[in-house]
Amino acid sequence: MNDRTERAEDKPESLGTVIVAGVANLVIALAKLFAGLVSGSSAMLSEAMHSAADTVTEVLLFVAVRRAGHPADARHPFGYGMAGFFWALMAAFATLIGGAGFSITHGVHEIAYGEELADLRLSYVVLAVAFVVEGISFLKALSQVRGQARKLKVSPQRYVSRTPDTALKAVLFEDGAALIGLLVAAAGLLAYQATGDSRWDGAASVVIGLLLLGVALNLIRANASLLIGQAAPVRIEQEIRAELLAMPEVEAVVELLTMMLGPDEIMVAARVDFVDESTAGALERAADRVERTLVERFPAISQVFLDPTPGEAAKRGRVVGDDADRDA
Repeated sequence: MNDRTERAEDKPESLGTVIVAGVANLVIALAKLFAGLVSGSSAMLSEAMHSAADTVTEVLLFVAVRRAGHPADARHPFGYGMAGFFWALMAAFATLIGGAGFSITHGVHEIAYGEELADLRLSYVVLAVAFVVEGISFLKALSQVRGQARKLKVSPQRYVSRTPDTALKAVLFEDGAALIGLLVAAAGLLAYQATGDSRWDGAASVVIGLLLLGVALNLIRANASLLIGQAAPVRIEQEIRAELLAMPEVEAVVELLTMMLGPDEIMVAARVDFVDESTAGALERAADRVERTLVERFPAISQVFLDPTPGEAAKRGRVVGDDADRDA
């Protein structure tokens, strides 16, 4: 299987991860809501809203993955990859408003006014079942992260921090937050039973809200950066530059610019000083060979723009680059 085929399969894998997470969250949200209404627990109701917000998030992430996969057309010559970033950003706002907002305000209300809780046995059962289901979804996302990290020969932590696949990142973060939130909710209920003070339940609700707030802000920052034209990871840029300089047709790389066009699509624009060629036709053939080599070496590259640049400009570019390296 070649690299292009593997890259084409990444979207269905991310789509499957999103669908599994969405179905799990919908079932869990209904169970938590029922348990919360029966017990009167703010933490359980917050968890129900947490799962409901996650369900909405998964729907938006489903749209993100599907929209990002649309092929380029005359109106969108660079494809629809950034549509994925937009819908992933909307999903992060859903987590912020629906999950964090409700959990914090409801928890603060219970801390301020108190609340009598009923039989909590059903709540514990729902929390245990939810933990298992969320754990399955989290492990699926984690498995995909580890697989992608192995392909790129980086650690899973580095892959998660750098990946532009924000749908996968959202599922991983939200499922991780869900597992922690379930433990926090259970701790709040246990503390209430031990002390008879419902403020513990309210405090658990606030903690769940703050957890969701952190996840949402992290995802909003990541998607906003990609939407305004984020460059490819530094390591990829360095490898592209090294690949260009290794080609016999290239004398120097004056300037290299990259931009993420989608979760697995990179645009490359470079000002290149080519080795002196006798004719314009030879220069065109050299540029074509350079472009084909880059695309073969880096399957994520979907657009390449090369600007032949005279040697004197290349020398100025090298001086500026050397100065910048010394300053760094």
